[in-house]
Amino acid sequence: MSPVVQIKDLHKIYESGEVPVHAVRGVTLDIHRGEFIALMGASGSGKSTLMNMLGCLDRPTRGTYLLDGINIDELDRNELADLRNQKLGFVFQGFNLLARTTALENVELPMLYGRHRHQSMEQIRERAMHCLEIVGLANRFDHFPNQLSGGQQQRVAIARGLVNEPQVLLADEPTGNLDSKTSVEVMGVFQKLNDQGITIVMVTHELDIARYCKRNLVLRDGVVVRDAPAEDRVIAEHEMKRLKEAEAAAKLTSAAAAN
Repeated sequence: MSPVVQIKDLHKIYESGEVPVHAVRGVTLDIHRGEFIALMGASGSGKSTLMNMLGCLDRPTRGTYLLDGINIDELDRNELADLRNQKLGFVFQGFNLLARTTALENVELPMLYGRHRHQSMEQIRERAMHCLEIVGLANRFDHFPNQLSGGQQQRVAIARGLVNEPQVLLADEPTGNLDSKTSVEVMGVFQKLNDQGITIVMVTHELDIARYCKRNLVLRDGVVVRDAPAEDRVIAEHEMKRLKEAEAAAKLTSAAAAN
């Protein structure tokens, strides 16, 4: 089976100032179905530029990008937008939920513009509810974002990213606005989705978050300098159990000290 993402000698050069900025320099990369990749690098490394090109939000200056076998360079703007809607799902650091819209309605939104737009509202609602069930939030379907915790809002955002059944789920710093415990919960959702066969590419600058992924790609100055399996991979379910045991032990210690 061919890779779902095939990149060959990809470059991105910005010509905005007097000196051209070479943000991505000749990246060649295959991503196979079912992979879970952390895309890492310091600020200015090119990881965000590469992520934007993977998401068909920006075109490469030169090089080849095949998404599910389709050469994006051969598509016009509207065709590229359709491909993005059909093949890709997005999860952002800031959740990007509509404030006056329920969790269910937020998840439905991409279906109104994608390949599901010709379905009935009943079918769209059923699909959106299924995605909320996948992330464990079906019982919060009628809640507005301000009625949900940060972790719950991110899970709604993940459900929204899944609703059009994408080939690849792209996540940009999805735990950046979350505390440590909530980050583990969200990484547990991503791991469960990946276990079901969903391909995930995640931008993160946090080494401890990258350990939840299966493969780590590190960029520096627009070049991939490391491509290796995650070392000492962490399983979120086990980490959450450890955190709960530590919390319980701390409470016992605190109670004993109080007495």
